[in-house]
Amino acid sequence: MHTIRDLLSDGRQPGPEDVVPREPGPGDLGWIVQRNAALYAAEYGGNADYEGLVARIVADDAQDHDRALERVWIAESDGRPVGSVMCVRDEAPATARLRLLLVEPDARGLGIGDRLVTAVVGFARGAGYRDLVLWTNDVLSAARRVCRRHGFDLVAEKPHRSFGRDLVGQDGRLSLDAGIRG
Repeated sequence: MHTIRDLLSDGRQPGPEDVVPREPGPGDLGWIVQRNAALYAAEYGGNADYEGLVARIVADDAQDHDRALERVWIAESDGRPVGSVMCVRDEAPATARLRLLLVEPDARGLGIGDRLVTAVVGFARGAGYRDLVLWTNDVLSAARRVCRRHGFDLVAEKPHRSFGRDLVGQDGRLSLDAGIRG
């Protein structure tokens, strides 16, 4: 199997332009659950509780998905998924939520996370959301850096025990300066 770090057929190093963000196809939602669970366990020591959370988020989106207000992106390279992100409605009025940002380890450092977050911000702004929020944990430093680059502000932190670990949950917010969509 080729990785994104392999040389392309024209001899050049792959870059973000070689990754195609697309709508999910058959099997992609399951891939999101599996890869989030496997990577969180391998990299942060998370347990099966995290997989359950991801499965609920993905299932909720699959069952109650409003295309005008919610979207899922899969970043694909060489015919395989290398990243994903979701934009879903939040409970707060005129607010969207960035969920489940993931970039495969062999695809990190190529700007894929930035492209995925750019897609979410642009979509949320175009859909008329006023704010974009996210919840993350302190151990996810690369994802937090990407979101900070896009203007998210840390608005709250709270220690918690989840996924078999002691973590610090972090809430981020980005004002989109957009009108509210009816």
